[in-house]
Amino acid sequence: MRNSQRQKVITCILPKGRASPLAKHLACEHGLTTVDVHYARGVGRITPLRHRGIGETSEREILTVAVPADEADTLFAHIYEVAEINRPHGGLMFMHASLCSTTFELPDLPEED
Repeated sequence: MRNSQRQKVITCILPKGRASPLAKHLACEHGLTTVDVHYARGVGRITPLRHRGIGETSEREILTVAVPADEADTLFAHIYEVAEINRPHGGLMFMHASLCSTTFELPDLPEED
């Protein structure tokens, strides 16, 4: 059975070590189960090495979460605060509409240690 609902996708590019705690927070505190974390390397725009042309990269974590469209702006602001995007070198985030989505609920399982 397909049950579509309007969703938006929020993507955060964060410094190493910040995406997994944020994903756990979103799952536990907000019940969001469509959270994905993957990894990348990148160079910031304002780094001393970039101006010298060395191009040293650093690890980044990319968190992607699908949220209900009617809650998207509120969740975007919440994630912005919790992820500390407003700090220097805190990362960046953006949001866009999703073409379609299907509701999916995880079974109720005991928490892992």
